[in-house]
Amino acid sequence: MQKDAFTSLTVKEIKAIFDEGNFPFDMLLWAQEDRRSSVQKLAASYVMKQKRALEEKQRLDAMYVYEDSFYEENRYHVAGIDEVGRGPIAGPVTVAAVILSPHTYIAGLNDSKKLSEKKREALYDEIIEKAIAVRCVSYAADVIDRLNIYEATRQAMYEAIRTLPVAAEAVLVDAMPLPELTVPVESLVKGDSKSASIAAASIIAKVTRDRYMKSLDAEYPGFGFGIHKGYYTELHREAIENMGITPLHRRSFEPVKSIVQAHGEEDFL
Repeated sequence: MQKDAFTSLTVKEIKAIFDEGNFPFDMLLWAQEDRRSSVQKLAASYVMKQKRALEEKQRLDAMYVYEDSFYEENRYHVAGIDEVGRGPIAGPVTVAAVILSPHTYIAGLNDSKKLSEKKREALYDEIIEKAIAVRCVSYAADVIDRLNIYEATRQAMYEAIRTLPVAAEAVLVDAMPLPELTVPVESLVKGDSKSASIAAASIIAKVTRDRYMKSLDAEYPGFGFGIHKGYYTELHREAIENMGITPLHRRSFEPVKSIVQAHGEEDFL
């Protein structure tokens, strides 16, 4: 297309070309020089959109730096491991293991705690679609009480790695040491913000556990599990005072432990 032909296009037609994103650089220059301010704005918007896309790609590439160290050793099935649910007084601790292909592009991928629920849900579907392998493991309150929360979390991580449908050749884990693994492992503090694989695992674990806690509202109406997800909020405290505690509550956690000691099993629904 020549410049004269481009300038004869309507604003709507030019917008359609920009929306497709497949046009020569000359067209961008023509749009920037166009006498119509609306076309100039389309060009400016496109440039800003491309800048944001480049910045996002650079951010995501930086999140593969730890995976890259394993890729350089020809270890391409790197599993990211993360957990959610260590702090609540009710519900399971949930662990996810995710293997991504090298430098899989998933726009917006980040620590699940930095994302909105809507964004996590969308990313969950994209991770499931694009990942080489995903495994999620949850340990209920009785297991947590028997093992303690730290050991229950670690054992869930071992199980998630062991039962991945594709064997991990290396592991990146958020903060937890995993000395029993026979493959190379690196434990990263705040790994869900540093590693793409761990970030993906954090999203899978968070969405899986949140969906489960929401499903409990039908079984335990009035407790608000879908709202507080088992954390000890004011709403949760009031529910316990009014209705007692449930089999979902961790007896080794306060204030559940004190309630059981003071009143016995009759306070369990």
